[in-house]
Amino acid sequence: MLTKEEIRIRDPFILVDRDTETYYMYGTTDENTWEGKGSGFNAYKSKDLLEWDGPFSVFKPNELFWADRHFWAPEVYYYRNNYYMFASFKSEDKRRGTQVLTANDPLGPFEPLTEKPVTPREWECLDGTLYVDHNNDPWMVFCHEWIQVKDGEICAIKLSEDLTTSIGEPKILFRASEAKWPARNTQYVTDGPFLFRNKKDELLMIWSSMGAKGYAMGISKSLTGNVLGPWEHEEDAFFDENGGHGMLFETLDRELRLAIHAPNNMPNERPVFLNIKEENGSLKLI
Repeated sequence: MLTKEEIRIRDPFILVDRDTETYYMYGTTDENTWEGKGSGFNAYKSKDLLEWDGPFSVFKPNELFWADRHFWAPEVYYYRNNYYMFASFKSEDKRRGTQVLTANDPLGPFEPLTEKPVTPREWECLDGTLYVDHNNDPWMVFCHEWIQVKDGEICAIKLSEDLTTSIGEPKILFRASEAKWPARNTQYVTDGPFLFRNKKDELLMIWSSMGAKGYAMGISKSLTGNVLGPWEHEEDAFFDENGGHGMLFETLDRELRLAIHAPNNMPNERPVFLNIKEENGSLKLI
C-alpha cells in the first residue's frame, strides 16, 4: 500500500465506482513528462483516498500506435456500459491530440478506439475531457494549445454517440486572455478543462493557466447553460498556489472534492484532494 504522498503523478483524475466502493486514480505517470519515449499510463485504486494499491499498468502502446511521446492527462469515464479513456499523445511527425481508448474494466488494458485522435490533426491539442449534455449528446472539450496559437483556446467539438468520430467543426469557447486572473503575458496557457453542473443546474468549468504564483485554476460559467456558451469568467483565480489541472468528484459519502497535482514542479508533483463546497453557485475551498 502507498500513501498519496508516495505517489508521483500529474493531472490526477478520480473515477468513483460505487458498486465496489472503490476509487481509481489515473494521471500522467511517465518518469519524464516532456522528454523521452512515452511508456504508457499507470493507475491506482483505494477504498479511502488515503492508502492506494498499485501501480497497475492500464495502457501500454503497441508497435502500431501512432504516438511515441507526451503521454498526458488520461481521464476515464463509465459511459454506455463501458470504460473510456481520453488522453493526449504526440509523435515526432504528428501533432499532439486527444485519443479515445476503451476497456471493459477500470484497470484496463485500454486499447485505442480508433487509429487516430478525435481532435483536428493540424492543431496542437491536449487535455480533452468528456461532457454529456442534457440531450445525452457527447462532446469533447479540449485545449488548442498556446504553443501554436499563443493565446490558448478552450474549444468544444460534438462527438458521435460511440465516441469514434467528431461531428462538425470545433467551436472556440474562449481564449485564456479573456479571463483576468491569468498572468499577463505575450502567451497564455490553457490546460485541463473540466465541466460540471452546480445545484442550480448551471454549467461551470474549471481550467488551468499560469497565475501570479505559478500554476493556477479559475472558474467560468456558461451564460446559457449550453456547452457553446457564451462563457463568463470569475475575476480571481479559484486556486493559485502552484497547483492545478483539477477535476471534481463526489466521495462515497457524497462529499465534494477537488483533485489536483501540486506543486507543479518536477519531480515533486503529488495528488492533492481538497475539500470543496458550493456557495452562491460557485465553488469555495473549505
